[in-house]
Amino acid sequence: MLDNPADPLTSVVTLLKPAVSISKMVEAGGHWMVERHDMASPFYCAMVEGQCRLHVTGRDPVTLAAGDFVLIPHLQGFTMSSEVPPPPHVPRLPLETGPGRFRLGLSEAPVDVRALVGHCRFDAPANDLLVSLLPEMIHVLGQSRLTALVPIIHEETRADRPGRGMILERLLEVLLIEALRSGPAATLPPGLLRGLSDPQLASALRRIHAEAGGALSVSDMAKEAGMSRSGFFERFRRQVGCAPMEYATEWRMAVAKTLLRQGGLTNTEIALKVGYGSASAFGLAFVRHEGQSPGAFANKNRR
Repeated sequence: MLDNPADPLTSVVTLLKPAVSISKMVEAGGHWMVERHDMASPFYCAMVEGQCRLHVTGRDPVTLAAGDFVLIPHLQGFTMSSEVPPPPHVPRLPLETGPGRFRLGLSEAPVDVRALVGHCRFDAPANDLLVSLLPEMIHVLGQSRLTALVPIIHEETRADRPGRGMILERLLEVLLIEALRSGPAATLPPGLLRGLSDPQLASALRRIHAEAGGALSVSDMAKEAGMSRSGFFERFRRQVGCAPMEYATEWRMAVAKTLLRQGGLTNTEIALKVGYGSASAFGLAFVRHEGQSPGAFANKNRR
């Protein structure tokens, strides 16, 4: 599990267990476009040179320029193009020009856009639940720490060196945390990051993540935040997007699913780690939340 679970952002990213699927350098010139509508994976892009348009399904288009970084924890589909898209008859499939290198646009057009693009996966058993805690999209401008990390991930992906898997997992964890904490809090939708940006709610979120097995109550968290119970409840729901104890239950189930997948603990031991007094109480809560027993979940998902 976690050495220091008190930091909610760290605990969520650690449980997600990110792993690289694809890392590539994309070069483009002239009028070009690439479309994908069959995606179901986390996506990131660091702009190295030039400018282009990114239209993620369900969102307004954005312009990406050199130094920009985009993270989409759950990408379904997107269109990426030159600022002036090509006419319909122009080929749109990327041409592989070398290991991890792809070219977009007509080959005779000079390259005016370079971007490092990556797709990864989250190996967490509570994948959907954890991703739901994150913003749909983070667009960060001019953060040199982020744009410096992506080339290292790309280089490590291409190499076949000892410890590659662990290094990539740690680099991705750092990349995700850096991207998530770099987004402007004022423009974030309700969720974990917006809650953490509120000083009166941050302590409650840290407590939920640090004390998943402890006795949590809205009254205690409100008192710690220096607020009335009703004021705290409404503020939490407005900023985080759900009620405090609903959030606590979601987090406890995410931790429980991770422990069940890892194996080695009895249901009674897991129950105590996630705030239930007995295996039977935990089992009932798990069935109510997941629609199956802890044992059935473990048999399906254990490594």
